[in-house]
Amino acid sequence: MKAGTRHALTGLLWISPWLVGFAAFMLLPIAMSLYYSLTDYPLLEPPLFIGGGNYARMLTDEVFHKTLVNTLIYAGASIPLSTALALGIAALLNRKMRMGGFFQAAVFVPTLVPMVAAAMVWMWLFNGEYGLINRLLGVVGVRGPNWLLDRHWAMPALIIMSLWGVGQAVVLYLAALKDVPEQLYEAADLDGMGPVRRFFNVTLPMISPVVLFNVITLTIGTFQVFAIPWIIFQKDKGGPGQSGYFYTMYLYDNAFTYGQMGYANALAWVQLLIILGLTALMFALSRRFVHYRAA
Repeated sequence: MKAGTRHALTGLLWISPWLVGFAAFMLLPIAMSLYYSLTDYPLLEPPLFIGGGNYARMLTDEVFHKTLVNTLIYAGASIPLSTALALGIAALLNRKMRMGGFFQAAVFVPTLVPMVAAAMVWMWLFNGEYGLINRLLGVVGVRGPNWLLDRHWAMPALIIMSLWGVGQAVVLYLAALKDVPEQLYEAADLDGMGPVRRFFNVTLPMISPVVLFNVITLTIGTFQVFAIPWIIFQKDKGGPGQSGYFYTMYLYDNAFTYGQMGYANALAWVQLLIILGLTALMFALSRRFVHYRAA
């Protein structure tokens, strides 16, 4: 046996536990999910192959259309707002200030709170009668809506809740800001740039790779939003008028409430294709807007 072949076999032997685990817990479930998406599989009976029937069903499924639109609206509002808020907080924390470490920790701590606990807190805050938000609005003479029971206000309430978890992005932006060369700011000052122009012409291009990373992770997270709206609206399927009924919630209901595992798997594959398509689009746009420093 040649030395190269022996070394290759030795390497494969060392990584074989990972290969076996990957095949058993990743490749096999993926293949099974793809097969089940082409079947009528009610869980208690063997799957019956129906080809693209589940995918054709989505074209006329009004609930599917509703949840997809809700998810797109939620993502379209939550991603820009979360990105802008995280960038703004990071820029403020990047300045020299007293108790800077305390404020950084205070911003990050909410991300450590379990989602169930966070959902319960937000349910109290947005309570139409006793909630703190409406009481504060009442102080300034504004009558607050019944947030979670009004189909016009349920979605804005959920978008506001999504801003709760910007702490992790803030930490990444703060690290990127500290890595921007000071010489660039000195050159900007010599050119007479103000704070706003300096941010958009120097700071933002230098941290654009981190912005791209955070936007991609936000996109994946928002298109899979499930826990908080499920806890808040679990009794009435997405709240008033299904305004808080999202794609992953409908996927879960099909799999474990209605027992339509084949359709649920088809929904999962469509969700994957949407996320992959958006990620590919962002990478394509990044060639123009994202700047990488030379080594």
